[in-house]
Amino acid sequence: MPLRLEERSLLVLLPGLDGTGVMFEPFLKAAVDFEARVVRYPEALVSYAACLHHARTLLPRDRPYVLLGESFSGPVALALAAERPEGLVALVLCGTFARNPRPGLAWTAPLLGLLPPMRLPLGAIRFLLLGRWATGPLMDLVRRVLPAVPKATLRDRLLAVIAVDQTPLLSRIHVPALALVAAHDRLVPAAATRHLRTHLRGLDIATLQGPHWLLQTRPDAAAQALRDFLGRIAPDGRG
Repeated sequence: MPLRLEERSLLVLLPGLDGTGVMFEPFLKAAVDFEARVVRYPEALVSYAACLHHARTLLPRDRPYVLLGESFSGPVALALAAERPEGLVALVLCGTFARNPRPGLAWTAPLLGLLPPMRLPLGAIRFLLLGRWATGPLMDLVRRVLPAVPKATLRDRLLAVIAVDQTPLLSRIHVPALALVAAHDRLVPAAATRHLRTHLRGLDIATLQGPHWLLQTRPDAAAQALRDFLGRIAPDGRG
């Protein structure tokens, strides 16, 4: 379909592993010139197939939109884009992957399935997702989110990440795509982005200084990278 973007672009956001969408709050405050709709996954949805079906039912049907998949939701966003839904004009991937970003840890899947559900300590979350960009308000946000998601839900979604591989779908994606990549991502390695670039033709990549949680720690820079990307694909703002 011809590229059309409205003056205030509609941005559909797919959340990270927690599925609540709460962690988008810093980014939403920075992206005030976008109209945002946040998709939230009910706690019972743990497989990629279930999350995909849920997200599909919530896509806009009345206007053009940009789809953003963060971390866990990258494979969902890729599968949706491969379906070429009406209205989708661009795809944004943030700190994410098409297949298990840590294939060397695939052997842990049976072990994870056997162990009782547990939460990562706050210190581990801080190290892996925030690093030196951790702040008091961000840690307060984490403390708000964690109790809202059952430990079993987080475990089962991690198991889904270990098994996922959307590589065969990438050749079906024909909308412009941007990858927002964290220069200091301790969770998703650079190899995951290289894999996306190899299989997703014309992928635009913006590397920002920050940790895995880019939208939380560098919201202004991420919002500007998105504006710049949309300006490149639709210079007049409307296509």
